[in-house]
Amino acid sequence: MKQSVVSRNADVMGGTPVFRGTRVPVQTLLDYLKAGDSIDEFLAGFPSVSRKQVIAFLDAHP
Repeated sequence: MKQSVVSRNADVMGGTPVFRGTRVPVQTLLDYLKAGDSIDEFLAGFPSVSRKQVIAFLDAHP
């Protein structure tokens, strides 16, 4: 079974959904995209998140 790229843990960011292995909320990516920013701009600001994670998240949440 494939592991989700998103995790929720009460001890990490108060249970906010984050990219697995990071403290970066997935909502931050959505906010960037909603503002018209690119995936590259998001990744530049949050280097702990991989392009593979972003693509997997977007593919799972069209």
